[in-house]
Amino acid sequence: MAITPDTKNWTWVLDRACPECGFDSAATRYEDIPSLVRANADAWSPVLARPDVTVRPDEQTWSALEYAAHVRDVFRIFDVRLRLMLDETDPLFPNWDQDETAESARYNEQDPAVVDAELRAAGAAVAENFEAVAPELRSRTGRRSDGASFTVETLATYFVHDPIHHLRDVAG
Repeated sequence: MAITPDTKNWTWVLDRACPECGFDSAATRYEDIPSLVRANADAWSPVLARPDVTVRPDEQTWSALEYAAHVRDVFRIFDVRLRLMLDETDPLFPNWDQDETAESARYNEQDPAVVDAELRAAGAAVAENFEAVAPELRSRTGRRSDGASFTVETLATYFVHDPIHHLRDVAG
């Protein structure tokens, strides 16, 4: 992953369009999140079939395989966060160090076909779970340890930016 000052705190995405990928969460309806997730999950298959899937463009930037494994885990993490928000009152989310996970899980050594299948399954699950949230529950809240607070609705639009942005990162 390219290291930038905002890598760890992307809550600004809720306020303005991303200058890199153009995603505008303020213009994104909650009802569109599941289809955006499903389309994104489908778009990773051709990326993972590339012969250069493990090649890093430079030392500071993940390979397409590493980005895909990260997106798979983003789908899983945000599915857990959504469930916490629906099951508990204003839960504090467990911390997740995405860079440490990439290293310890050896993202770039994983089988691209397995990552593809897992990414698609995780994307389908999180899309289905966001889709199933009744409108009256979308104001439930949850928090990160850095103080960022989300409703189910803002969590959804914050979350969907990540896989969209990373697909652009790998020119998928």
